[in-house]
Amino acid sequence: MPIGNVLITGGSTGIGRACVERFAREPGTTVWFTYRRGRDRAEALMAALAEEGHEDVAAFPLDQGDWDSHQRLLDLLPGPVDVLVNNAAVGSKTVDHYTEGPAHARASAFFQINAVGPLWLIEQLLPGMRERGRGKIINVASVGGGIGQFPGFHPADGMSKAALAYLTRHLAADLVHSPVHVFALCPGAVETEMFEASTLRPLGPERRAAFTASLPGGRLIRPEEIAELARWLAGEHSAPLHGAVIDASMGLGVHPGLLTARADGTADTTPEPTL
Repeated sequence: MPIGNVLITGGSTGIGRACVERFAREPGTTVWFTYRRGRDRAEALMAALAEEGHEDVAAFPLDQGDWDSHQRLLDLLPGPVDVLVNNAAVGSKTVDHYTEGPAHARASAFFQINAVGPLWLIEQLLPGMRERGRGKIINVASVGGGIGQFPGFHPADGMSKAALAYLTRHLAADLVHSPVHVFALCPGAVETEMFEASTLRPLGPERRAAFTASLPGGRLIRPEEIAELARWLAGEHSAPLHGAVIDASMGLGVHPGLLTARADGTADTTPEPTL
């Protein structure tokens, strides 16, 4: 059965962009994705895919976690959503682009964007999925919070991702006799702007190379690898994984100390990022 209409939030960059490209190349699939400030990137992505012959792609603005913006998105969508990929999120550094003011405002922003926004979209799109007798919901969380704990990151970052993992399990219980399936993907150290900002940018070339070598597999995960998992979960064969919170970190989730260790296995004494 064709996948149908796919909505991907935060699709102009990183994992979201990789998901847009992967689903757009799937025969018989229509892809809609959202952006916040990346209109130029979104238009460039649509143009590049159109040149390849993939023209069933459209982008829409969304300020995730803002109720009025959510309503405008729903009004703009051309049709029903069969697959929802809740990918848009902020991290311990990128949250600064979304909020101004005192530190406590950042904690609220994490939850509003990373957890409440996905909840709203699900609540608004799930009834249609149930009526049509099909649907997949893929929540992109993080190994930090969704699977384990990592020092140095803002606590509300991990807490909001843990909330998204909980939402996945809760929905799975509610939908256990429904044809709609829900999953959570928890990526680890992925080569994205978000991970660059939170972890890699403060490092010099030598420390960056040593840090990368200390990760599972000695490398960063490519966004395309996570996108391929999302595509697999959107297929009919994923039903046995209904409710799964999937550790997609190449082993970082079971060995979180690697994130703060040197390549030679000794402890990294670099001060942790300021919360």
